[in-house]
Amino acid sequence: ELDGFVGQSPTMREIFDHIRLLQENPGMSVLIAGESGTGKELIARAIHSGGARRDAPFVPVNCAAMPGELAESLLFGHMRGAFTGADRDRLGYFEMADGGTLFLDEIGDMPKELQGKLLRVLEDSQVWRVGDSAGRQVDVRVLAASNVDLQAKIQEGGFRQDLYFRVARFSVTAPPLRQRVEDIPLLAEHFLRLLAKEMGCDHPEISAKALDRLQSYPFPGNV
Repeated sequence: ELDGFVGQSPTMREIFDHIRLLQENPGMSVLIAGESGTGKELIARAIHSGGARRDAPFVPVNCAAMPGELAESLLFGHMRGAFTGADRDRLGYFEMADGGTLFLDEIGDMPKELQGKLLRVLEDSQVWRVGDSAGRQVDVRVLAASNVDLQAKIQEGGFRQDLYFRVARFSVTAPPLRQRVEDIPLLAEHFLRLLAKEMGCDHPEISAKALDRLQSYPFPGNV
């Protein structure tokens, strides 16, 4: 019933209920937890596309892939001359997402020094470009995702507890495939039809033996 999702297990139906609830609350920040490959970004896109912010940008950011020395500039922007190579003013991801949604994937990998600056933006709805003397108001919904246990990272000193409470106003956990094996036949059928269409051949049937093997496999990479 939600675009991009295949599943009818009780676990997935609960996820669908959470998505619909969050679509109706366009200002609420959300933390989406789950292993790699469980569809965390898919959940984030569904929350955005079904809500009041659907016509504004959805900006996905992989926090683990941001170079440490450029992370602040990428998130908040910079002014011309702020540092070597800054030959023009640049919008950061927050300003790019103004009016819409910023998806911070793998937020647990964000450098600790940047976490405090992110917290200030979430509290004040104001970004300060690197090298600027004034802040700029933004209206951005933040959806964050992590495949690591952020509570454990807090205990280890790698993640700020106050930032956790700010981004996890509502939490959704994307289940691994091994916890919804009843969805595997649906997924297998779905992908088989896609591949048959792509290859221009008839849609083959899946044998009962093949389905048994699929449902007994742990799928460490998930979907």
